[in-house]
Amino acid sequence: MKIWLNGVLQDPAAAGLSPLDHGLTTGDGVFETVKIVDGQPFAVSKHLDRLERSATGLGLPAPDRDEVERAIAEVVKADPDIAFGRLRITYTGGVSPLSSDRGTDGPTLVVATQRIERPAPSTAIVTVPWVRNERSAVAGLKTTSYAENVRALAYAKERGGSEAIFANTVGDLCEGTGSNIFCVYGGELVTPTLESGALAGVTRGLVIAWFGAVERDVPLARLAEADEIFLTSTTRDVQAVHRCDDRDLSTPGEVTAAVAKVFAERSAEDVDP
Repeated sequence: MKIWLNGVLQDPAAAGLSPLDHGLTTGDGVFETVKIVDGQPFAVSKHLDRLERSATGLGLPAPDRDEVERAIAEVVKADPDIAFGRLRITYTGGVSPLSSDRGTDGPTLVVATQRIERPAPSTAIVTVPWVRNERSAVAGLKTTSYAENVRALAYAKERGGSEAIFANTVGDLCEGTGSNIFCVYGGELVTPTLESGALAGVTRGLVIAWFGAVERDVPLARLAEADEIFLTSTTRDVQAVHRCDDRDLSTPGEVTAAVAKVFAERSAEDVDP
């Protein structure tokens, strides 16, 4: 395994990141996670588009796309036998003062890979007592400021779930810590709007484009009425939910199974849709 750090392919044990990096001291950074299947990254173009949107939305200069693509190619080449894994692109404000002010040295770019287990066919989710702020300065941006996600995910795992589900400040269903959520009501497939504060997930967008779904604000209380629930994310793809809080659901539901089938077929046809 190798990592790319600021233009150089390095061994992880030898790579050094400044303790003054703004991504470390303030969470001033953005990132993308790209799925790797049989040594091949999936949907790289869409992830790099979102990386740029997140960076500029945070006030960072747009990443050098050629450099990022070169970094991806180099780390994948260095570890070509990944059957299933994630590729993480992290882009931060770089070396800066020990304050909220950014420095002048320029951003830091890190690209790394990791082997992971394939997701289970279904999972359990837990709603959490905290909310997403849909009016936040970083709403809709994939930033490295992930402390609330870490806390929420730990809360969910303590209660037997693999994902935590947030409402937003007005009580509407929003998203998971690293996933989007879809619900089926009377055969209609529904997912929260981006105005709810949910991240525009790459897999979410592909499901809408390839299968179709209604984007609509849904009160969190209606989660208990859903006939089917599934999550989407880069490494989950389309994952059925067999338990939501204390409620069991039959899986896979008819709509969920159909969406998963379409997604598997279409993603196999084109690695960069």
